[in-house]
Amino acid sequence: MPARIDVTLAGPAARRACGPAAREAGGARRLRAILRRAARATLAAHGVADAELSFALIDDDAMARLHERHLHRAGPTDVLAFALHGPGEPVVGDIYIACGQAARQAAEHRASPLEELVRLAVHGTLHVLGHDHPTGPARVRSPMWRTQERIVREVLGP
Repeated sequence: MPARIDVTLAGPAARRACGPAAREAGGARRLRAILRRAARATLAAHGVADAELSFALIDDDAMARLHERHLHRAGPTDVLAFALHGPGEPVVGDIYIACGQAARQAAEHRASPLEELVRLAVHGTLHVLGHDHPTGPARVRSPMWRTQERIVREVLGP
């Protein structure tokens, strides 16, 4: 069964926060298609064909509530990923991306808003697949980060 990947812009605040990336992609429909392509590329790189992923692009307030509820940390984070499958089962996961946080990170790293959303879609999918990374500066040298960046380049081109 081919992977099923849903991408939702959750609410007016999220649509506003994701606006620059959607405009860059050529509209919200194209943004959703690019993020689905990023998830499929990540799954394919790991030999996973049978999967169900749900992406919710949310605003910073919604992310802050999820971050507090699930990780007991204050404030928004960029991406939260929840693997909902057990060993030997088809991959199932929910991934939440904060568009406002993504836009700030894009500016900080001199990336486009679209590139950062693609990066976070890949990052969240890798977490659902069981990957992890250290915190702090070692994060960008980790095997997960290198895999993520390779897939981002594959999806967006050079």
